[in-house]
Amino acid sequence: MAVRAEPDAASQIDQAIATHMQQKLAEEARIQAWQGQRHSLDTTLLNSTEQLQPCTGTLTVTTSSDDPSPLARQRLEVNCAGTPGWKVTALVQASVFLPVVHAARVIERGQTITGEQLQLQEVNIGKASRGFYNSLDEVIGQGAKRRVRAGQLIAPNLLTAPLMIRRGQHVTIIASQDGISASATGEALTNGREGEVIRVRNLGSQKVIEAQVVEEGVVTSTFR
Repeated sequence: MAVRAEPDAASQIDQAIATHMQQKLAEEARIQAWQGQRHSLDTTLLNSTEQLQPCTGTLTVTTSSDDPSPLARQRLEVNCAGTPGWKVTALVQASVFLPVVHAARVIERGQTITGEQLQLQEVNIGKASRGFYNSLDEVIGQGAKRRVRAGQLIAPNLLTAPLMIRRGQHVTIIASQDGISASATGEALTNGREGEVIRVRNLGSQKVIEAQVVEEGVVTSTFR
């Protein structure tokens, strides 16, 4: 019959640190709505554990770092309340890996991004200094601010609101005043995103007006 060996002090410390960091990272994942997280820990003990006896009392872990983020390097104090008690200080760096959105193919500047242009790839988010997206839905429908290479990580600085109207496109002009509304066909003279004011030529009167982009292919103006 095999007898299970009692854990030594070093094993107890490793387990206590792992449990503490797992709880901190799980809470951060809940706050940030991370999906599919995994992590690894790089731990450096500042005290030798060779002469320590296994802790027979309560083992507690407290953080003494200035930065409480679990992604920052943490200084942890591991305390044994047994007799004789002891305390060990550790420096712990967590590496968190998440599946984040990348370009599956080249995305040209000004394109409205579709799901077929995207894929998820796992990265160490601590190295994604420009930010990232953990869900395809956060990126689908956005516009590409500049050309994106195949395989490139999609960071917030690459995205903009999608173009609703393009120069030369025929649009519907909705005009209203004093409760009276009418519609006409126009030609967009500039590109436009939702909420922007663009120049439009009314194809009936040939008059150039300023109109606000309401949705794809639709602008609104007032009678003048």
